[in-house]
Amino acid sequence: MGIDALGYIGVRARDLDDWAGYGSNFLGLQRIDKSRSTLAFRMDDRKQRLMVDADGGQGISFFGWEVADAAALAALAGRLEAAGTRVARGSRALAGERHVADLIVFNDPAGNRLEAFYGAETASEPFKPGRIISGFRTGPLGMGHVVMHFERIAEVMSFYADVLGFKLSDYWLRPFPAYFFHVNPRHHSIAFVESGTNMIHHMMVELYSFDDVGQGYDIALGEPRVAAIVVGQRKGRLQPDRLVIVLNGAVVLLFLDISKRAEAKEGGVAGGEQYCLVKILHCMVNVLRAWEEDHASCDQGSNKLLGRGPVLLDHDRAGG
Repeated sequence: MGIDALGYIGVRARDLDDWAGYGSNFLGLQRIDKSRSTLAFRMDDRKQRLMVDADGGQGISFFGWEVADAAALAALAGRLEAAGTRVARGSRALAGERHVADLIVFNDPAGNRLEAFYGAETASEPFKPGRIISGFRTGPLGMGHVVMHFERIAEVMSFYADVLGFKLSDYWLRPFPAYFFHVNPRHHSIAFVESGTNMIHHMMVELYSFDDVGQGYDIALGEPRVAAIVVGQRKGRLQPDRLVIVLNGAVVLLFLDISKRAEAKEGGVAGGEQYCLVKILHCMVNVLRAWEEDHASCDQGSNKLLGRGPVLLDHDRAGG
């Protein structure tokens, strides 16, 4: 018994109003007003998947990893304690805030707050997206994936693989080490990039339709505060299948998975696919740099970011 899926994510924000529009209008999430300093969003039949706290910071405040039941939660707590990780039982009040039956709280070796839970509550009302979309692919695959930067990834990978039971999906070693891990048929629920710093790279939510991603791109182009990048567009398609949207340092990847569900394998991805994935990740790294420094471009010869035009990566030329 182990972790089954990425169940929810908590985000820190400087401006709650920005996230109120960003989550609904761009991502298509259903906004749930919680309090003057917090927001929550639905993306399926669960009562909430994404929580935003306007504490003046940035980044991820916690990750919620789902397990099957109370026995699985107790078994996970035992493995963590046996490995020397301090585990705290979540209070009833915290379980109520997360809309789950029970949870435990612990940190990974880099200090990220992790919560493992079971018994997520479902809403009585159907999901109502913030914009017209066909819906998000969740269910047993979880809410999406996250990619994390780490100063050094050896200890972190050992913790997630050996203690938490994550399985390796893919990896590459050049131009920087990156490893992708899964807990269900989704290709990866978390990935680690060794970049010399500790921070969130991006979170991904998966849509059902090309039109949903393309509409997000059109909306982003009309918003001066947003830097949008299309990556992975294939020849003959009028709509992109991957879109990065950035607002005030928050990076979310809207994604349409048209490939088969990846199974675990010992080796890295094949050459063409690997090149494309590296290219995409390079693009997204430079989005963050552009946001912070206001002068980087995602690819040689491409347009500048932050309102200066989108960066287009041709998936076919990238070898995918």
